[in-house]
Amino acid sequence: MSGPVARDRNDDGASFSAKVGDDAFTVHPSGPERLAALLDLIAGARETLDLTFYIFEADAVRTRVRDALIAAAGRGVRVRLIVDGFGSSDAHDDFFAQFDEAGVDFCRFSARWSVRYLIRNHQKIVIADGRRAMIGGFNVANAYFAPPGGDGWHDLGMTIAGPAVAPLQHYYDKLHDWTHNPKAQWRTIRRIIRNWDPGPGKVGLLLGGPTNRLSPWARAVSRDLRQGERLDMIMAYFSPAQSLLRRIGRIARKGETRLVMAAKSDNGATIGATRLLYGFLLRRGAQIYEYQPCKLHTKLIVLDDAVYIGSANFDMRSLYINAEIMLRIEDAAFATRMRAYVASHFDDCERITRESHRQRATPLTRLRWALSWFLVTVVDYTVTRRLNLGL
Repeated sequence: MSGPVARDRNDDGASFSAKVGDDAFTVHPSGPERLAALLDLIAGARETLDLTFYIFEADAVRTRVRDALIAAAGRGVRVRLIVDGFGSSDAHDDFFAQFDEAGVDFCRFSARWSVRYLIRNHQKIVIADGRRAMIGGFNVANAYFAPPGGDGWHDLGMTIAGPAVAPLQHYYDKLHDWTHNPKAQWRTIRRIIRNWDPGPGKVGLLLGGPTNRLSPWARAVSRDLRQGERLDMIMAYFSPAQSLLRRIGRIARKGETRLVMAAKSDNGATIGATRLLYGFLLRRGAQIYEYQPCKLHTKLIVLDDAVYIGSANFDMRSLYINAEIMLRIEDAAFATRMRAYVASHFDDCERITRESHRQRATPLTRLRWALSWFLVTVVDYTVTRRLNLGL
């Protein structure tokens, strides 16, 4: 097996912009630039600020974001913040006490001992004045904005200006009203997700979550995989259902399939679960790369002329359980640009070949991978993160 690439990277690349119809997008691969864009969005708000995050960790970045929100409220901006009660369990009330004094509307998407307990609000959304927005995979914590040399998370964020912001604002209003209601029924949010219509345009907002049939996000990516001929993906957690895995294998047989996966994570089980699937994909011609410089947290899919960017991993939890948000952008030029972004990772990856995979896949290792797959598809990440499976 070839060793990891020893290339020193001090950043993840500069931000770049694109226009699709009347919507303008700026993609932020670099952690410091992504943080600057987030703080600029907050600082530029004049009327409203609406945010939701899965993790709001107790560190310097959280303090900067909190202070920026309080400053916005001080200049008359209506500020609403939702954090996930499970992902942000260390966000104690005393830290947010200043929000009440400043008039910030703060609430938690709370886990309860019911069917809702395993549901996480994994979405990351920032909306300013109903006209500009930011989405992606990043949370509010130092590690999500650190450069690779700082052992941060390699992630992606995207700012949006144009008509695509309106449905995002419409959804946030519904999410806020539901989260704020202590008597809200779970079937209400399920109905919102299940019945969400992304519209017929080139840019569509897709929601994911637990419904009694495929969510709009899972339905859209499943349809595109069924019809697709070329696939590029950078994915932090990859352990999809067999039906989707077979569709990726079909694309790999007839066209080009390039997958950038994690070599490092704070959760070894997610890596093991992904590696269990390599053999199937390699036999069908997929190119697989493992990103070496730091932990991988990016969620990006380029499928023919469609680009998916947002909060969702490509695993069972993000496809069928967690509340997720993805933007689907259908535009050949933008897809070409994002394919080039995917390819820019290859020099910083170890290429996984059939031979190197066979050398690594000893019987004991395969057993660990299989156990990892079971755990990450059934058990919550916060539980599997505590387990040491030797991966």
